[in-house]
Amino acid sequence: MKNFFFICFLLISSILFSQEKKKDSIVIKPKWKVNGQFTFLFNQSSFSNWKAGGDNTIAGNFGINYDFNYKSGDWNWDNRIITVYGLSNVKDEGFRKTSDRFEYNSLLGKKTKKDWFFSFFLNLKTQFSKGYDYKPTPRVAISDFFSPAYLSFGPGMLWKKSDNATINIAPASTRFTFVSDAFSGKYGVEPGKNTKIALGFSLSAYFKFKIFEDVTMQHIFALYSNYLQRAQNVDIDYQVRFSVPVNKYLSMDILLHTLIDDNASSRVQFKEIFGLSVKYTFHRK
Repeated sequence: MKNFFFICFLLISSILFSQEKKKDSIVIKPKWKVNGQFTFLFNQSSFSNWKAGGDNTIAGNFGINYDFNYKSGDWNWDNRIITVYGLSNVKDEGFRKTSDRFEYNSLLGKKTKKDWFFSFFLNLKTQFSKGYDYKPTPRVAISDFFSPAYLSFGPGMLWKKSDNATINIAPASTRFTFVSDAFSGKYGVEPGKNTKIALGFSLSAYFKFKIFEDVTMQHIFALYSNYLQRAQNVDIDYQVRFSVPVNKYLSMDILLHTLIDDNASSRVQFKEIFGLSVKYTFHRK
């Protein structure tokens, strides 16, 4: 009888222990994935008795990128905040703004099969402070906070291979353009009005991958065509970034940014920034 109770005790103990071990081995994936990163990109040019000429220049770009993505079952909800503000100091010219961007992207997806989702996107894009055209004298203000501001949203289809490979197609998206009274009549808004509404085709894509062992390449692409007005004049916002890490916090970065928007300028806008970046991740889970 004693042996019987002893055997029962061993069986019950082993079952309870195996269940506890099984519970410990189960890894519950968090539904929210968050990543916040601060970036400071610095570049400098200095000249002394340089016969070919040149002005001493110091420039810096401050940026905060915040990703907070949700995943549960067949549902995906990706959110990204991009903020960039840059200044340069050129001899005899003082400080001038070189970069100014605030952008919020939100993309909700319901999985249909494999890498495809029914989707709904929302995008808000503007700047923080006044921008100037320095060619005329005195300088002329050409933009300000929320002037212009672009708000786009609409249903579509999302292809998502991973967090670093996505394409969203929205063939019936609405786009609002907002300006203040000071800029009424610009950026496609009629004189005397502060808002323009458009209906059109929207495509956005994001890719990030390594082209070499230590070189990362990032693409951010957005396209919009207004069905109601000059549909052939497609707006394009395309950014390419090359990043070569030096250590955990430092990297050499090259940013190429192309803008095509005939409501803002009749010419292609292009910007190139090269420098040393300091990167610090302040929130990750």
